[in-house]
Amino acid sequence: MKTTHLYFVRHAQPDESHLDDRSRPLTPLGLADRSGVTMTLKGRGITRCVSSPYKRAVDTIAPFCSEEDILITTDERLRERQMGPKASDFLEKRWADYSVAEEGGETINEVRERLIPALNDILDNNEGESVVIGFHGAALSIIMNYLDSSCGLDWFRMIHDMLPYIIRFDFEGREYLGSEELFRIERGY
Repeated sequence: MKTTHLYFVRHAQPDESHLDDRSRPLTPLGLADRSGVTMTLKGRGITRCVSSPYKRAVDTIAPFCSEEDILITTDERLRERQMGPKASDFLEKRWADYSVAEEGGETINEVRERLIPALNDILDNNEGESVVIGFHGAALSIIMNYLDSSCGLDWFRMIHDMLPYIIRFDFEGREYLGSEELFRIERGY
């Protein structure tokens, strides 16, 4: 079995003054930081780019994908966790009990129910390939926790201000082999 490399690219700094989560653009700093993303991904034999449909995720990987002439496909299942207005009040409760969420928000279990099938589809359809995935922090933390249960709230907190952030996950089939952090800029929101 050939090793599959998934390059999860957490989006660059978003413009928080833009209230619509789906169409939230990158800040000028976020736009500039995409050059680091492109340089990090170059020369890695990447054959496919898939992303959350959210603008900031697509826009973070767009320069690399354009330069490599790879079309970005989006997958609704890769979107960020739906957050209610009191999301920060429930952070510790949510990570202590994966079935808990603030009103209007998704639980970790609910996010897993859509992320893991998306992950498995990417693995099943791209065996032995290298794939870029435009992604989000909470969603990335939930995937990391699924692959390595020792990574939970502390791991989420560690990457919170890393915008952008790139980590490569290696698999044989669906078996997780390990990960390597490749790039990060601590920008915060």
